[in-house]
Amino acid sequence: MTFRALLVEKSAEGAISQSIQELDDSRLPDGDVTVRVDYSTLNYKDGLCLTGQGGLVRTYPHVPGIDFSGTVESSADSRYKPGDRVVLTGWRVGEAWWGGYATRARVKAEWLVPLPDAMTARQAMAVGTAGLTAMLAVIALEKAGLTPDKGEVLVTGAAGGVGSVAVAILARLGYRVAAVTGRPETADYLRSLGASDIIPRADIADPSPKPLESERWAGAVDSVGGEMLGRVLKQMKYDGAVASIGLAASAAVPSFTVIPFLLRGVSLLGIDSVMRPYSERVAAWNRITTDLPLGMLEAMVTEHGLSELPELGRAILAGQVKGRVVIDPSR
Repeated sequence: MTFRALLVEKSAEGAISQSIQELDDSRLPDGDVTVRVDYSTLNYKDGLCLTGQGGLVRTYPHVPGIDFSGTVESSADSRYKPGDRVVLTGWRVGEAWWGGYATRARVKAEWLVPLPDAMTARQAMAVGTAGLTAMLAVIALEKAGLTPDKGEVLVTGAAGGVGSVAVAILARLGYRVAAVTGRPETADYLRSLGASDIIPRADIADPSPKPLESERWAGAVDSVGGEMLGRVLKQMKYDGAVASIGLAASAAVPSFTVIPFLLRGVSLLGIDSVMRPYSERVAAWNRITTDLPLGMLEAMVTEHGLSELPELGRAILAGQVKGRVVIDPSR
């Protein structure tokens, strides 16, 4: 048997190339479960893997795609049987392990999660790693004491994948959401997801020499990092919390001090979705079916085929992708 895949290769001179190929099943990595991939999606990490940046891919040739949804074709593990619907995110699939940019994937059983009954495979990838991360961020903020009555919640990088889902979930839960974007043309889109206020990126991106600024936000979901994260932390209300989920701008926060932690009791919550335990993944996916308006997903989604991925990979690294991108590997 064969499967269709987007294969990334590296020449002896270091040049990266991508091509769609028909590969024999013997090329699949070792694993317990073989899945027919119905859909994958596009994340920032996928852009890095497609272009050979970031050092995420160590071995070539490689099939990227850090998440996928589909149907079990065969299983050597009693937890899954042919016909089961499953979803996979994380575990370095698509980086160190062949991933979802193919019509078939083979993985370890413990990496899979049963797809909730209320969700289709396409909806699962409209959510994807980005949406799962957003849900984990909201859960972490709730555990830190955030409730709608405490005030406004800020979402940075709001028009991106994580930000879009975070805005929609928070609005559905009754929070007043302020959405930060550097693209004015996305304002109507963000309001359609439930954002109450649109904050131009320029208003919050520049460094401030002050150790503290006026209290504005009860909570925040930050996917940008860098100076913007520093500004957000300085503007948090007393006992507020920030869920940090990305570093699109930078991993460093040069102008930041610990003063918000010491004088306002602000919490900085690190959100990792890659190695999250099985039980927490299941809980988060189940929360998504109730807390994210699944009918609203379609407003976030554009669908593409494998041949469009090289261009899409470059676009997401340049911050030019809005919402969620769903990939149909059969196209």
